Amino acid sequence: MLDETDRRIVELLRKDGRAPVAQIARAVNLSPAPVARRIERLEHTGVIRGYTALVDDRLGGAVEAFTEIRLEGSAETGEIAQILKDVPEIESFYTIAGDPDVLVRIRVEDVDHLQRVVNKMRRTGRLTATKTLIVMYSWNRAG
Repeated sequence: MLDETDRRIVELLRKDGRAPVAQIARAVNLSPAPVARRIERLEHTGVIRGYTALVDDRLGGAVEAFTEIRLEGSAETGEIAQILKDVPEIESFYTIAGDPDVLVRIRVEDVDHLQRVVNKMRRTGRLTATKTLIVMYSWNRAG
């Protein structure tokens, strides 16, 4: 069970995953040692699953899109991952309630590249329909 201090630590790490423990400790009114232990516990229990870097679009992959996928029949999460694993442009996928079955987040160089990626997914044989939405602007609480 997370207490208010744990929640505040997670909130601070969401904003800056590289924040020094001493800085977090000051923000939650604890000394660094117990904060470090709390962070380690949060990582060990899976509350904190990892850290990431937000990368500027100048490094490529300037087009981001979400593709809704409808599958033939039903599929477990592992099966969906197996279908999509050979598409490196897929950054993540989400199984969701309702229609569609899966929401896929894609980052590509341009719209032509996006079309090739969607066509590659369609060729797996399990997809019955797709609908792609291109991101025009995004905002992220983490920065």
